[in-house]
Amino acid sequence: MTTLFHPLASRVPSMQSQHTMTLLVSLFLMLFANHALFSHITKIYPLSVSELPFLVSIALLFTALTSLFLVWITFGRVARWVLALVLIMASQSAYYMDQYGVIVDTVMLDNILHTNPQEFAGLLSAKLLMYTVGLGLIPALVVLKYTPNTNMTRAEWLRKFKLSGKLLLLVVLTVAPFTAHYASFIREHKVARMYANPTFFSYSVVKYIALSLQATEVKTLTNVAQDAVEVDAHQHHEIIIMVVGETARADRFSLNGYHRLTNPRLQKEDVVSLQNVSSCGTSTGVSVPCMFSVLGRKAFDKEKAKHMENALDVLADNGVEILWRDNNSDSKDVATRMRYQDFKTPTFNTSCDTECRDIGMLKGLDEFIAAHQHKDILIVLHQMGNHGPEYYRRYPKAFEQFTPTCKTGELSQCTQQEVDNAYDNAILYTDYFLSEVIHFLQKYENAYETAMLYVSDHGESLGEHGFYLHAAPYMIAPKEQTHIPAIVWMGKHFDYQLDQLRPFQNYPFSHDDVFCSLLVSYELDSETCASKRNVLLANKDNS
Repeated sequence: MTTLFHPLASRVPSMQSQHTMTLLVSLFLMLFANHALFSHITKIYPLSVSELPFLVSIALLFTALTSLFLVWITFGRVARWVLALVLIMASQSAYYMDQYGVIVDTVMLDNILHTNPQEFAGLLSAKLLMYTVGLGLIPALVVLKYTPNTNMTRAEWLRKFKLSGKLLLLVVLTVAPFTAHYASFIREHKVARMYANPTFFSYSVVKYIALSLQATEVKTLTNVAQDAVEVDAHQHHEIIIMVVGETARADRFSLNGYHRLTNPRLQKEDVVSLQNVSSCGTSTGVSVPCMFSVLGRKAFDKEKAKHMENALDVLADNGVEILWRDNNSDSKDVATRMRYQDFKTPTFNTSCDTECRDIGMLKGLDEFIAAHQHKDILIVLHQMGNHGPEYYRRYPKAFEQFTPTCKTGELSQCTQQEVDNAYDNAILYTDYFLSEVIHFLQKYENAYETAMLYVSDHGESLGEHGFYLHAAPYMIAPKEQTHIPAIVWMGKHFDYQLDQLRPFQNYPFSHDDVFCSLLVSYELDSETCASKRNVLLANKDNS
């Protein structure tokens, strides 16, 4: 075996220090793992004779900065392992940025780490394997084999500082002739720099670990809206079903003017579609806890919210019976103190084929209501909805109305029509599910005040501007990821009626309104909601 590889080994340059390999790794990453970075830069500065010098300058700058970064995270005998790990992680980052146009920030890392095996299986592809092997494993093996072991002697530290000085000089010489260009680039194009691989995702990893360590601290639960009191006597107890949607965009609902009939069942029901609603975040991990939190989008902090009472806690403290049923990942810490049922497996969900369907969450609710018939009830149903990228798996075959459909998670390999068809079929299934929720509640509207609120957690990019999926940083997120559907149905005894709500269907609502809307729905008043606008308070003030 040694003889077999001897010719190859003889042609590998002698590594006088680890820094030689570090520089080669930096160059390799710039050439092969930063397509997304340079794709975004060339959109800002199109390739032309006049822009070519600046584009070369940017390439040299990012190479020098990457080299500096790698130089100062590699020390001694662990250096080869650090470089190998960076290469493997960079290959994954490159794949998702190239394939879906995403940015690997802390939100995306949280999504990745909370991806269940079924969701992960949907992301596997031949191209992912090519990236992993070609950009990750093979270079990592080369690094492990040929990087010399070096002790951190005084001479080695001196070489590290000398190399860093040379790299900093290169940065200065690269930037100096184009200071005006860089002033604009730094000030106006922060997003492009987020695609730098491996520096930005490494920064995100460090930040994510720091946030996770903070989360391990034992903290007491902060009480919220302790002054809440019931203000209106009512003859009937309430049953409200809140459906938390997944990855649904407002502009794909025919109730909102979409040219395809994606809501044939809901259009036959007496509902109001709120058409100007914004999400709190662009991922489930942010939006779901945020919509139930009193903090609101601008002040929302995931860790802070985890240790604060949310809307469900306040309702439970005031005698409302809560049930959370989940056909998604989980409640994202919203229902940790509530009755929780997992409907992702056939253990509870009897409506499972290739995967468990949202409709299964309705089974057994009659028994739950019967067991709590003398109490107000809130049932939260967390959908699988339009969870991507395999939209074609999100609905039974009977709902494949729009064809042909994209039958892979590699959305960029499908035509736009195929992606749209698969996504719209999943919306069609949500339409069916919501109509069944309404029919279920109609059985109880004589004896209870009944209502349904549907609101999606976030939207989805389907190839617009080169973006797919979601979880883009909110400051740059396209409207496709933040403009969400929200639909309301009310039974005949509910305190507020749809005719009072219709004048507000184009009002700019958001997830920030959910907290107080839930309190008001159960006739609870609190100073916490005194200055907040929300659907039901708006109706109350104008009824």
